[in-house]
Amino acid sequence: MRFRGVHHVEVNVPDYEKNLPFYDRMFGYLGYSSFGTLGIEYVSTYYVVFPHSYIGIQPAKSQEPCQFEDFKPGINHIALHAKNRKEIGKFYREFLLKEEVRVLDAPQEYPLYAPGYFAVFFLDSSGIKWELAHFPMIPSPWAFWKWYQLLKREKEKHPEWKRHPIYEAVRKLPRP
Repeated sequence: MRFRGVHHVEVNVPDYEKNLPFYDRMFGYLGYSSFGTLGIEYVSTYYVVFPHSYIGIQPAKSQEPCQFEDFKPGINHIALHAKNRKEIGKFYREFLLKEEVRVLDAPQEYPLYAPGYFAVFFLDSSGIKWELAHFPMIPSPWAFWKWYQLLKREKEKHPEWKRHPIYEAVRKLPRP
């Protein structure tokens, strides 16, 4: 049984040496630790959240910038966990705006995603889409009520749904 989620993600970026300082500043601001491969077998710089997950940045063979487009094949975006909404607001003001990062969606609540879900979306210096997101372990009654009402309205648009959207969304996966 899995309990920790994704182990790591490797991202190939153009102009590795030029873009690496951006990732150092971004992940450093967010409190990550870092280590590199020292060029042994391959080149990659890792940003770590101990004890279990990390993101690797490595040089791409092509120097073409990434061209983000919603729903294009491949990874849509990478979401990082924020401690709270304040961390997202501070990151937006003190890092994204100061670094002149292209912000796709300023910090805001996404009440249909989950009760209390709050995030900012942006493109990095390589054209990769990122999200810094937070949703509380225990949402406020107001956030839960708002989410529940929005789902109820969505159900009205779908007469084919026999149960509440929470149950309609759950999929059974094959097990060995």
